[in-house]
Amino acid sequence: MRLTRFRRGAVTTAILAVIASAPAAAADAAKDYPNHPIRMLVPNAPGSSVDTLGRIFAQALTQASGQQVVIDNRAGAGGTLGMEIGKNANPDGYTILSASTAAMTIAPYIYSRLPFDPLKDYEFVTLFGITPNVLVVHPSLPAKSVKELIEYCRSKHGEVNMASAGPGSQSHLAGVVLLSQGKFQSLHVPYKGGGPSVASVVAGESQWTITPAPAVAGLIRSGKLRALGHSLPKRNALLGDMPSVAETVPSFEYSGWNGLLAPKGTPKPILDRLRELTIKAVQSPDLKKAFDQQLTAVQTNTPAEFRAFVAKELKEMGPVVKTAGLKIE
Repeated sequence: MRLTRFRRGAVTTAILAVIASAPAAAADAAKDYPNHPIRMLVPNAPGSSVDTLGRIFAQALTQASGQQVVIDNRAGAGGTLGMEIGKNANPDGYTILSASTAAMTIAPYIYSRLPFDPLKDYEFVTLFGITPNVLVVHPSLPAKSVKELIEYCRSKHGEVNMASAGPGSQSHLAGVVLLSQGKFQSLHVPYKGGGPSVASVVAGESQWTITPAPAVAGLIRSGKLRALGHSLPKRNALLGDMPSVAETVPSFEYSGWNGLLAPKGTPKPILDRLRELTIKAVQSPDLKKAFDQQLTAVQTNTPAEFRAFVAKELKEMGPVVKTAGLKIE
């Protein structure tokens, strides 16, 4: 059935009116945002360092927003399962993602069929934490510095166990980088998760690991592990007088991070409001205290800076993953 000129004009006018009203509708939604609970996807298992930091952040965001932020752990396939769920979520601001190193910058090189593009499929909000890795050894080891550990491993011709949370984990790749840049060898012993890998060093099954600080903070304080250095580029008050690994291996810098993403297409006014609430949340004294206890530094940036940060790290991870010989079909 043909439309008359009048009816065609009326339809066109109606469509244009809808298009014109969309930004206003998004702005109105942002004024009232959030008005019900928010789901925060964490693509990691409960109890992991990423999960611990996500829960601390979610509590602070709950207080800042006045709405409950509910953690939804979706672990599996190196974090790619949770990222895919986040990619396909409704872009209304009520599903957000606590993203981290593994799924965003390591998984793209490990999985041949990645179900998401880390740079194109999400809206970037801001970083909210930088977590150094800490190099720890069993207290019985004679090494009391990074230099002494390297010399010890060389004297043992690589017959010293380096524990990791599994192939492709942050502790594995941090170890690969250290072995490569420090020019020494050690036997990689993968475990099923960060907890078991750290426990192996405590028990003396493995001699050392370099792992996210939250996983070993308490064990260092109790004397069950000896810390030799951290992965930030220079000494940091957060870690007291602990030296950086870079003081011995100048090129070494490999820390984890946590940042906030939203599904692609989330309206900008809602993203702006979400970032505003995030900045408020990380300024909370309670969050700062909790992050300090986890040896994690609060850090925020703009959406553009966050995207550029991930792009840079994504580029840098390619050679590291190749050196580790990782690939999952």
